[in-house]
Amino acid sequence: MKKALLALAAVMALGVVHAQSNDTLAKIKSTGKVVIGTRDSSAPLAYTTGDGKYTGYHVEICNRIVDAIKADLKMPNITTEYTLVTSQNRLPLVVNGTVDLECGSTTNNKTRQAQVAFAPTTYVTNVRIAVKANSGINSIADLKGKKVATTTGTTSVQLLRKHERGQNVQFDEVFGKEHADSFLLLESGRADAFVMDDNILAGNIINAKNPADFKIVGETLSEEPIAIMYRKDDPGFKKVVDNAVTSMMKSGEIEKLYDKWFLKPIPPRNVSVNMAMTPSLKNALGNPNDKPAEEYAKK
Repeated sequence: MKKALLALAAVMALGVVHAQSNDTLAKIKSTGKVVIGTRDSSAPLAYTTGDGKYTGYHVEICNRIVDAIKADLKMPNITTEYTLVTSQNRLPLVVNGTVDLECGSTTNNKTRQAQVAFAPTTYVTNVRIAVKANSGINSIADLKGKKVATTTGTTSVQLLRKHERGQNVQFDEVFGKEHADSFLLLESGRADAFVMDDNILAGNIINAKNPADFKIVGETLSEEPIAIMYRKDDPGFKKVVDNAVTSMMKSGEIEKLYDKWFLKPIPPRNVSVNMAMTPSLKNALGNPNDKPAEEYAKK
C-alpha cells in the first residue's frame, strides 16, 4: 500500500509540474532563481568580458526585469543564473523551460512567435556586411564568387539571397558556430565577408586586434526588431516582463542604457561602437509593441 501511495504521489507531482510548465512565475517562486539565457559575442547587446561574467544592453534590461519579478513575487532574495545560449539552441532552451528569459540578439519574427513570445522591441537592427577595409567589397554585387560567413542558426545569408540585388549573385557560404567564430573566419581570411546584424558586426570589429582593418558596407538587407524572448502562453509572466520593459521606455531609462552601450566606451577595451539611435528604434520605444519583423517592415 505504501508503494502504491508513493507511486500515486509521484504521478500527481508530475501532473502538477506539467500543469505549471508554462507558469514561469510559479517555477521561479519554487526554485528561487531566474535563469537568463545570454550570448558570448553579441556586443553590445549581450556578451562576456572574458571573466565568466555577462554584460551588455539587453543583459542590463533583463536585470531590471528580474527586479520587477522580485517585486511581483515579494521575493527580494531571488538569484539570477546565467546560461550561455547559441543561435541554434536558444529557442529550444526557452521552450523546454531551461531558460526563463533569453537576453541576447534575437529577431522577433512570425516563425519564432509560433514557439515563443517576445517583450516589446528594445532594439532595431539592420542586417549588413562586414569586410576587410582593403577588400574592395562595397556592395552585394561585389560578393560574386566570394566566401560569405554567417552564424549557424541565423537567417542572414537567406536574407542576402532573397534581396533583389543578391538573387543573381553566386557566392559560397561558410559557417561559424557563434558570432565570434564567424568574425574569425573573416579576420583570418577564410571568408571574404561576414553578414549579420549591424550591432553585432560593430561589436566584433571594436574587439578585433586591429579594428581599423574592417568596415561595414553594402545595402541594408533587412531592418528587424530585436527583443527579449520568453515562453509563450504564459500571460502572468508576459504581464510582468512587458510592464517592466514598457516602464523603462516611459521613464527614459532605456535611452540611458542605449547611450551607455552604444555611444560610450564599453568593456573590455573601453571603445565605443558609436551607433546613434535610429528613427525606427525611437519609434519603437515611443510606441511599445511586440510586432514581428514581417509586420514591422510594413509600417
